[in-house]
Amino acid sequence: MRKNSVRILAFNITHDSSVCSINNGHIEFFCKEERLSRVKRDKHPFKSLQLYKSKNFGKIDYILYCTPSNYGGEPEFFYREFIGKLFDVEMENFSSLSHHLCHAASAFYNSGFKKALTFVIDRNGSILFDNKIDACRESESVFSCSYPDNLKPLYKSFWTNDRIGINKDNLKKLIKNSFPSSDIQVDNEYSITKVYEAATTLIGQPILENGKTMGLASYGSNKKYPSLFLNGSPITNYFTHIINGDADNEVIFNGEQDKITNNITKDNYKFYADKARHVQLETQKESLRLIKKYINKTKIKNVCIVGGYGLNVVANNYYVKNLPNVNFYFEPVADDTGIAIGAAYFKYRNVTKDNTVVTLKNNFYHYYEDSKINKGVEATIEDVCKLLMDQKSVAIFEGAAEAGPRALGHRSILFDPRNKNCKDTVNKIKNREWYRPFAGVILKKEFKKYFNTLGLEESNNMTINFECKKNTVKLFPGVVHVDNSCRVQTVSSGFLYNLLNHFDKLTKCPILLNTSLNLAGEPLVNTKEEALLLLNKSELDAIYFVDEKKLIQKEKHESI
Repeated sequence: MRKNSVRILAFNITHDSSVCSINNGHIEFFCKEERLSRVKRDKHPFKSLQLYKSKNFGKIDYILYCTPSNYGGEPEFFYREFIGKLFDVEMENFSSLSHHLCHAASAFYNSGFKKALTFVIDRNGSILFDNKIDACRESESVFSCSYPDNLKPLYKSFWTNDRIGINKDNLKKLIKNSFPSSDIQVDNEYSITKVYEAATTLIGQPILENGKTMGLASYGSNKKYPSLFLNGSPITNYFTHIINGDADNEVIFNGEQDKITNNITKDNYKFYADKARHVQLETQKESLRLIKKYINKTKIKNVCIVGGYGLNVVANNYYVKNLPNVNFYFEPVADDTGIAIGAAYFKYRNVTKDNTVVTLKNNFYHYYEDSKINKGVEATIEDVCKLLMDQKSVAIFEGAAEAGPRALGHRSILFDPRNKNCKDTVNKIKNREWYRPFAGVILKKEFKKYFNTLGLEESNNMTINFECKKNTVKLFPGVVHVDNSCRVQTVSSGFLYNLLNHFDKLTKCPILLNTSLNLAGEPLVNTKEEALLLLNKSELDAIYFVDEKKLIQKEKHESI
């Protein structure tokens, strides 16, 4: 039974910070800080909290926050003062939740499962302190989840900084006291995602850019690689750290610091691609081992995947392929952006004991303030199709943006995938690396015709990579990666569906290249003004504003 009067406000103080408000069990406000501040991966949701305040949604009953720390410290005290001044709420109703619990809640409460195992595979979770010393950090967690609020940890893996000399046996006792019903794993320095990071560091990318490593991995050699894990633990002899003065020192393969480069070319890529493929194969194998273990232990066949590694579409394919009798849900807002969502969901269920099962229908719920544009010409779907057929790049702007990191049609750049050079064209528009793949959006009814779907009927959220059939490789090379795969989104309604339907009738092509409406290193476009600025400063050809049915082409306007 719902308790309608309960309103929960939650936010996270991590990279990819966000704010979420839930009322009557539904999201009424969600905002990722970087979309307002325009600072990529912004850690502090000041603008989002102030925006929420300005909208006067109503009385807040509980405020939740999540930091990497469960000790509190300065961030907690600072935000207590900030929140106290901003909102009229009793401070005893201002509290924190653990990082991995929030991740697990965001996936489980969106999955549609009444009961499930939820696997959180992440680089860093909450910090566990021993006498105020940063002793260890969460890396992987397994939860048994059921309604309304039974998210029970079955497994907790932590990594510790071996350089500070903490006694591992004492540490295990400390962790066991905190999680008495969990299996406990403690490793020195490394975790599944931190092993993956070794290749990311090697290609000169920040630690949160593992998606680039995933794209490069497909160019690696198909050869046998040595195992990077033994008995569930990373083999530490393979790795070292680059000491940079930060608590999150970068991981790299041992002895290869001098090979670091962010200039991966078609002449030098082989070494780097092999390393990327190595960590891709080994980490997905280790993740699968963990998934199998707890499925066998609990006999639960519903599985949710979340955490930073949950965005690895290649690994997600690997799980589905190897466990065909398991029902998987891959959370589309799997990174730290989803922490605020999970915190709000969990607190709502905990307070109200509401047993209503919810299935995520879409993630077009990012807040934006609509505005009118005085430029452009009236246009139809036919006009957009004509531009695409003329090999023009067309951005689509519709309503509220996607909450997660992947474009699903409300903030997208589209291109005709029949053009074998379209990847180079779109990479140039976005200033992206040459080796990165693009996603394809396809009519749901045509999904099985062009992809090996692993028995799935749809792929709404672009969370899985699929093998392309031979006819796909031949007909639509623009969405086919070097390993003959494609990250696929299926559509069966809405503007993008109507556009694809019309394009298919004209061209016999039911698929379009789909990538996010932003430039490399920039947050996703949120407002119409930002979309127009992007048109001005990039080589994008046109933007279609769906709600207003207005088209702006670069060659037809002088200034914006």
